[in-house]
Amino acid sequence: MNAGRPAASLSWTTPTAALVAVTGGGLLLTVAAVLAQDGPSRLFLGVAAVAVLAMAVLALRQRPRLTMVPGSPPRLIVGTLTGRDEYPLDHIDRIRVTSYRRIGRKNTMLEVDVRHNDAERLLIFGRWDLGANPADVFDALVVNGFAKVATD
Repeated sequence: MNAGRPAASLSWTTPTAALVAVTGGGLLLTVAAVLAQDGPSRLFLGVAAVAVLAMAVLALRQRPRLTMVPGSPPRLIVGTLTGRDEYPLDHIDRIRVTSYRRIGRKNTMLEVDVRHNDAERLLIFGRWDLGANPADVFDALVVNGFAKVATD
């Protein structure tokens, strides 16, 4: 590693293949809605198509979902529907990994407590958002300068 060279930023986002699959599913639902023979089928398939395509558009709009920029101080950039929110280390209160039981499965989430425009915010990222195991993302954040706000 070069001493004079700054570390590169790291980004996490929903995998492109997953977004392509979701978009394809939405398009298939749209075709099924158009080809449906009765009104209720058209309605339900149409609503499902809109919901699935909206999910794909929202995920595309938020790419990359989380970016870690090392430096002094390091900062996080979070992709949102309205653009990018940037949080320097002094605006981050805590980063932690939590696990929840849901439908018989254990789901791991990355939680980030931040101060945004004089208000507290809790940002929660799952595997879908990050395209990686949230525990691995947590470890990368700790290694790259966020150890002071990281809790287990």
